[in-house]
Amino acid sequence: MGDGTSTAGCHLGGPPDGAYGPAGHSGGPAMARKSPIVRTLKALRKRVAAFRAAGERVALVPTMGALHEGHLSIVGLARRHADRVVVSVFVNPTQFAAHEDFDKYPRDEAGDASMLASVDTDLVYAPERAEIYAAGFSTRIAVEGGVAEGLESVTRPHFFGGVATVVGKLLIQCGPDTALFGEKDYQQLQVIRRLVRDLDLPVAIIGAPTLREPDGLAMSSRNAYLSAAERRVAPVLHRALLGVAEKISGGGRIGLALAAGRRQIETAGFQLDYLELRDAATLAPLGNQIERPARLLVAALLGRTRLIDNVPVMPG
Repeated sequence: MGDGTSTAGCHLGGPPDGAYGPAGHSGGPAMARKSPIVRTLKALRKRVAAFRAAGERVALVPTMGALHEGHLSIVGLARRHADRVVVSVFVNPTQFAAHEDFDKYPRDEAGDASMLASVDTDLVYAPERAEIYAAGFSTRIAVEGGVAEGLESVTRPHFFGGVATVVGKLLIQCGPDTALFGEKDYQQLQVIRRLVRDLDLPVAIIGAPTLREPDGLAMSSRNAYLSAAERRVAPVLHRALLGVAEKISGGGRIGLALAAGRRQIETAGFQLDYLELRDAATLAPLGNQIERPARLLVAALLGRTRLIDNVPVMPG
């Protein structure tokens, strides 16, 4: 899954099912309590069954760990939609290509446990890789075409197959009433919505607004990769999005607005993957004017760090 709300074979090494907090970590004064951690499907379903027996609604927030305030805002939103919140922590290997950053993806077991406890997370599901992909695992879920076409799929053709498979597994394993995903990974959110509709999964998918730093940079686990100089440049990405969105909403020509935005991003030192305007629901490319809600999406490399972002664009 995407890094902003997002899972591959990392695990929180530590206590057995039902224990509290990661191994060797007793928490600190900021921890109101320690959230229970389960690591097996059997233990997860036992806990969720107990919630259900009490008549409680369950929300799932899938993550890849390396948590930040953006993740906690999603947990807070989940609390408004359910009585119990389960957060999964699993860095999903099938969504990383061989040349990508799986081994270097940031991991902070103690920090994650402390942050989740600070927002009273009811249960943390931190499975081992074999609990998701057992020996001989040979099934893959693929959302083909439509919302999965273009954008991220151009440079990362493996990505959504990995995401769809692990999200499908997590939804089936947990069986929540609702699951929440960050809007920062907007195409991923739409792929997951398509997956749930196509497979008739009985879960409501909710998109959570992107939480930003004071300078506008979207919060992301990958921001930790940025050097100090790159971090100063990074907010240009969001400023460019806002500028393009304003021009288009004001009636400006879409092609000219996109071209200006691309120049601004590249001049700042980014290597641009894409800056595109798409239909907000279908992600179909748009022509020279918008008549319904649209989404402006961008992906670009800054140094060795790939950043993504998006903003809504409404008809003028």
